[in-house]
Amino acid sequence: MRGTGRGRPGGTETGTETGTETGTETRAETGTGTRVVIVGGGPVGHRVAERLRHHGHDGPVTLLDAEPGPAYHRVLLPSLLDGTLTPADLRLPDLPDVRLRHGVSAAGIDRRRRQVRTTEHDRVPYDTLVLATGARPHLPPVPGLRHASGWLVDGVTGLRSLADCARVRGDEIVVLGGGPLGVETAAALRRGGRNVTLVHPGPYPLDDRLDAAAGGLLTRHLAELGVRLELGRVAAGVLPGKLALDDEWLLAWDTLLCCTGVRPRTRLAAAAGLAVRTGVLVDGEGRTSDPAIRAVGDCTEPADSLFTGWEQAEAVARSLTGRRVPYGGDAWRRPVFRLRVPGLTLGVLGDGGAGAGDGAGAGAGAGAEIVTYRDPARGRYARLALDPAGRLTSAVLVGLPQALATLTQLYDTGAPLPTSRLALLLGRPAPRSGPLPALPPEAVVCRCNNVTKAALADAFAVGAREPGALADATRATTGCGSCAEEVRGLCREFAESTP
Repeated sequence: MRGTGRGRPGGTETGTETGTETGTETRAETGTGTRVVIVGGGPVGHRVAERLRHHGHDGPVTLLDAEPGPAYHRVLLPSLLDGTLTPADLRLPDLPDVRLRHGVSAAGIDRRRRQVRTTEHDRVPYDTLVLATGARPHLPPVPGLRHASGWLVDGVTGLRSLADCARVRGDEIVVLGGGPLGVETAAALRRGGRNVTLVHPGPYPLDDRLDAAAGGLLTRHLAELGVRLELGRVAAGVLPGKLALDDEWLLAWDTLLCCTGVRPRTRLAAAAGLAVRTGVLVDGEGRTSDPAIRAVGDCTEPADSLFTGWEQAEAVARSLTGRRVPYGGDAWRRPVFRLRVPGLTLGVLGDGGAGAGDGAGAGAGAGAEIVTYRDPARGRYARLALDPAGRLTSAVLVGLPQALATLTQLYDTGAPLPTSRLALLLGRPAPRSGPLPALPPEAVVCRCNNVTKAALADAFAVGAREPGALADATRATTGCGSCAEEVRGLCREFAESTP
């Protein structure tokens, strides 16, 4: 998500870093009593602290959070714009036995003394430091977007914080960028009754993830919601209350929302002398070039992997508590994307079908099987790429919630698809295909709230026996709702296995 429009950046870095001392002394990273300091109170930093306690770390844990209030799910911010959720709904669980310092940023790192200098002019000692500084907005270099001083003009903002949501005002909203955040934000604003125009340079929104057929269905859905689409267009200039497009057409706006990408926040790490390229360089357990410093989430550039911030947090917490890290290899290479737009089921597994056209498409190697299903009248479409063993390598699905739930399970487990591909896509029993493989306990079912199958099973065991009760107990399905079919299926599975 994107950064703040004015004032101090929404992350945990400041611009006050100076040259820092470096050293080569080593100290135990794990074990009883080790001091862990986490810089960054977003969802991933919060997750590191939670998982450290979960895995038995009993030393002091300090979390520095630049924001003034409790941590929350940034990914669900668009849902505030239509009233679907409230700020309280976004709040992350409390962290017991963690020292939380809200409104405090890291100003620098003294690696030799192993101390973090804070914006409150004190020093916090650490044995292990975890950087979770997130990402900053990448705002387009559009003339007139900023004052001569460098500040964004009034009415221009990103969408990365609760404060940013409060800056969205007026009835005429222009959203720049047709990526996931731009699409979700535009849809939410329209559902909330605003007049919304989405400006995107590609031929359809999410064109880097979807093929043309899926992109066409998404475009149609947004248009039916009442979102005005300016596709194949770019912003040429910002005027007071007007946005000039490249053909000199003017769009009126009360708020101009920039959803145009992010860049890792690396100033703190670079000033400390850590290895940085686009992001902070880390290995599979989050280690930076300094063995006493880890990094997780959007500020990182993982080496040869695509694992998520949640997985990075889990890996770091396990590593720091002396536990086996179960990730690696193909386990890092199974990206799953689901668009959070109520009323539209859209999911991409792997690299989906971007630019695939009618050919084999991305993710389809030699000997691959391509399965395509089209039902445009009902807004349904699927395109699957399978390897010679019948395992899913990539997919894009629109309007097929049960098929998306099942295929995500098969994709996560690496199991072959049932023989009847059409029955699978239509949600019907597939004869002669055998039972679907069991989803492992650590599999994430609700990606909005990071709820695993194990968490759902635990809630079921203590009395949450219906999907609604599971939602109340775990918050699964309370984000975008796209996991509802999976939660219902697991509820049936738990019931069948319970005496």
